[in-house]
Amino acid sequence: MLDVTVIEDPEAAAVSLDPIRARLLAELAAGPASAAMLAGQVGLPRQKVNYHLKALERHGLVELADERRKGNVTERLMRATAASYVISPLALAAVQPDPDRFRDQLSARWLLALGARLVRDVGSLITGATKARQRLATFALDGEVRFASAAERAAFVQELTAGVTALIRKYDAPDAEGGRDHRIVVAVHPTLKDAEPSLKQTELE
Repeated sequence: MLDVTVIEDPEAAAVSLDPIRARLLAELAAGPASAAMLAGQVGLPRQKVNYHLKALERHGLVELADERRKGNVTERLMRATAASYVISPLALAAVQPDPDRFRDQLSARWLLALGARLVRDVGSLITGATKARQRLATFALDGEVRFASAAERAAFVQELTAGVTALIRKYDAPDAEGGRDHRIVVAVHPTLKDAEPSLKQTELE
């Protein structure tokens, strides 16, 4: 089972967003189960669970894990193909965010558009690498910092921008034969705390 996979197909996305099917995916991410087993867990008739499982299977969200005989019946044990799923903007291709339409480094919505493009591009790269049976070279850095003031945050952003820009200038080789372009995305945003159901408007701008 994959840790996370990206859903690019619009129909698969619609299937996964159905509340009942999303519940079945969560149950099957915990371990293989049959329609009869799931029926007891989700409180639905086995026939209805079977119907939803077939829809999930058609779109590659669940797969056959095992088969076993119970009397005259063959019981199919299904499992989720991933522990979690992310829906790519490709599933809404006509209205997917495009960060190239405007550039505003201080806009939370532009940051959101960048994040959506990241999901779309990395998802497509994963799909291609999986088909080619190749390893995908990526790197990610995640961390938190507490700023004493807005001025400190602004100073941090300035230094971060200067540092990243210097590294790009140092290593960028646009004329290198056989080289490959890489995208760099750096983001700074307030940390969302569980104890804070909503952020103040000043934190969102």
